Amino acid sequence: MLEEMAANRLEPVTTIRPTTGERPRRGFTPASLLSLHDAGYRAVLERLGPGRVLDVGCGEGFESLRLVGGGRQVVGVDYSYEASEAARRAAHDAAAGSGGPALSSALSVAQMDAAALGLASGTFDAVCSSHLIEHFSDPSGHVAEVARVLADTGTAFFLTPNAPADFENPFHLHLFERDDLGRLLRRSFAEVWVGALDATARVKAEFAARRAKAEKLLRLDVFDLRHRMPRRWYLAIYTRLLPIAYALVARSERGGIVEARAEHAGAGIGAGTGAGAGGDGAGGDGAGGDGAGAEADEWMDEWFVADEVDETTPVLFAICRRPRR
Repeated sequence: MLEEMAANRLEPVTTIRPTTGERPRRGFTPASLLSLHDAGYRAVLERLGPGRVLDVGCGEGFESLRLVGGGRQVVGVDYSYEASEAARRAAHDAAAGSGGPALSSALSVAQMDAAALGLASGTFDAVCSSHLIEHFSDPSGHVAEVARVLADTGTAFFLTPNAPADFENPFHLHLFERDDLGRLLRRSFAEVWVGALDATARVKAEFAARRAKAEKLLRLDVFDLRHRMPRRWYLAIYTRLLPIAYALVARSERGGIVEARAEHAGAGIGAGTGAGAGGDGAGGDGAGGDGAGAEADEWMDEWFVADEVDETTPVLFAICRRPRR
């Protein structure tokens, strides 16, 4: 499947770059943060119909597997060699399990640069760019590439942190507020809606507490050395400290994770907007998970799509159509 979509003008990425410490990983990233990514893919899935789907920045592929089904052929691409190989193994393992040959033929994985996709123009009925656009110092090239490979009648989905609600992350090079993101996307798409992937007060309180702890720790850097040292040093230190921080967060999340679920059961992920691209509602069963995936599911009813965005909104969710080329 992937070969027939490849563009002759571009070569696949051959540079091997280590997987960043920022990448969400089952069994490593805290459940509440995994739920943020899961909720975004669930919002996309609920708006997908049949056809060819591209997941740009697919990471280790566990979210790409969720998109399979409902008559869809899914392609996952990632710049990282390690991540794309992990995604291939995930697809293989899922096919060897309950997925069978149908899943194997419905999901392809390749290593590619999201700002120079080696794929033919107008190939995909839907493109998903989840928590990727903020990793570019100049994200316009990535947006233009998404528009290029999208079919004239297709739909592109972008998810990215809402700048006022984000906390310091050296891997986030370009943060957006709602109007900023809309202006950028309208350069490449004639029809753009930007709303919220929002969360309940409980989730926002959890994130606010985590941000307060991080800010308290950062205040120990009284001379602002992290911004004076070479960026690669800061990234290396951040990546090494992240597992320790995640372990502490995971410990605080254990116990009492389910208490408030019934209180918010009415705020499902599909609520709050009519801006979707009407899909078949299929999917959602995804690939099986481990303990971290199951814990992330406990948070799923805490997320919902909404039209309104404020400074507490964790994630911006954009739906784009009519690509400009």
